[in-house]
Amino acid sequence: MPMNITIRQIQSFLHVAELGSFTRAAEKMHTMQPALSQQVRDLEAELGIRLFDRTTRRVELTEGGAEFRNIAAKIIEDLEAAARNAHDLAERKRGRVTVAAPPLLAAAIVPRAIADFHRKYPGLQVKLIDARTDQIVEHVRSGQVDCGIGTFHAGESEISSTLLARDSLMVFCTTGHALAGKPTVGWRDLDGLPLITLTRDSGIRLLVEVGFEAAQIRLVPAYEVGQITTALAMVEAGLGVAVLPTYAWSGARGMTISAVALLPRITRDIVMITRTGRSIAPAVSAFARYLGKYTTVSAATAEGAKPSSARKRTR
Repeated sequence: MPMNITIRQIQSFLHVAELGSFTRAAEKMHTMQPALSQQVRDLEAELGIRLFDRTTRRVELTEGGAEFRNIAAKIIEDLEAAARNAHDLAERKRGRVTVAAPPLLAAAIVPRAIADFHRKYPGLQVKLIDARTDQIVEHVRSGQVDCGIGTFHAGESEISSTLLARDSLMVFCTTGHALAGKPTVGWRDLDGLPLITLTRDSGIRLLVEVGFEAAQIRLVPAYEVGQITTALAMVEAGLGVAVLPTYAWSGARGMTISAVALLPRITRDIVMITRTGRSIAPAVSAFARYLGKYTTVSAATAEGAKPSSARKRTR
């Protein structure tokens, strides 16, 4: 049979046990003695034992009362600790965020967001997992991670998304390439150029195919690779050009590569995903702002990519 014991009853009992007096316990709790005495009687009734032996001069714990005091003190201690922890979490003073991201975002954007986040919230920890897009969705859905970032198919079951930034496809080429000096490039300008693409299981590759189809030109990849970083390295080696999202520019730092806007634009949303129906912890909400900040900065940097430092390098 469930018991109906309140925190107030336990606190009243503990104060009487500590002070050995109902009167002094009532004063400490800023309540009337009859009310406090009733709290203790109600507690005794729920427990089915007598907690105190009362005389005209003193109040002493019974054997059962002494045993219950140890348990009750631990209950109150744990409750107070839980309340402090909850307050700290709400105030973003402590806690942990586990985030999953695809390799390039995990390498180029998330670390800077974590570093900035730690400066503001030193008590909060961030754990980063780099994974494929399909793995990220499953990690979020199963609760293994608090959130994931990247580009995902719309309508994933049990998944909610928050927009962080919007990026566009761009042409990446060597700084000495004929396209590098152009303010923008049209899709038809890519016709006949050796093209480095991602494999067909990539959402980026599917968008590139859409662009080629709309421009009514054939897409015949010179090379197909699985990672953006590999595509960038092949571009720098002069093996061809690549059509990649703006955030790929984060992986091209220090490389002799230019990025040029591609028209008509094909855009994608970079989002943070969480599990539907699960409340977003304050720490996760706080970290999302930093993810958005650095994802947006990365996209803006690529849109205005003028790698002057790279042009000064010799090959």
